[in-house]
Amino acid sequence: MAIRNQRRGRRNDQGQVRLIGGDWRRRTLSFPAVDGVRPTPDRVRETLFNWLMPVLPGTHCLDLFAGSGALGLEALSRGADRVTFVEHSAELARALSQNLATLNANGGAVVKQDVLNWLKAREPTGPFRIVFMDPPFRAGLVEPVCDALAASGLLADNARVYVEHESDHEPSMPPGWALARRKQAGQVAYSLFEVA
Repeated sequence: MAIRNQRRGRRNDQGQVRLIGGDWRRRTLSFPAVDGVRPTPDRVRETLFNWLMPVLPGTHCLDLFAGSGALGLEALSRGADRVTFVEHSAELARALSQNLATLNANGGAVVKQDVLNWLKAREPTGPFRIVFMDPPFRAGLVEPVCDALAASGLLADNARVYVEHESDHEPSMPPGWALARRKQAGQVAYSLFEVA
């Protein structure tokens, strides 16, 4: 009985994400199950990348609160040129770097830093055409991060910003951000904004 519990505990220490499209379709990658990380579900990712396919190939993307890296890795798999992953957890950032190496993904770069601090530092790494943002829920981060992103100068002309947020909260977006698409899955709303 003790051995079974230990094995179960070990399995619970690791999460898995399966890529669903592109060059690495069906590849499964592991990441540490820390900080309540929950990869964007397959069904939601499929919808999102259907929305983005006309503009995704060859773009530079930004994955904020990267966590498992599901969104940025999916973007690279489907033809994005480069993805910058920003993640504050050392464990998750290390796992992302290892997964990029496993995939031989030269277009991925991992930054281990707090998202708001990184945006306010205005690192000269843009411009980004597509931004993925899936902050921890109930942390009040959507508005401040979107405001910092809008002020950062990191967005390309006609950028797209994808935001996951609580379905019972309608975030206030910066001026010039127009809602292009929105869907809901349970308690999660996922929205795509076009930035003028």
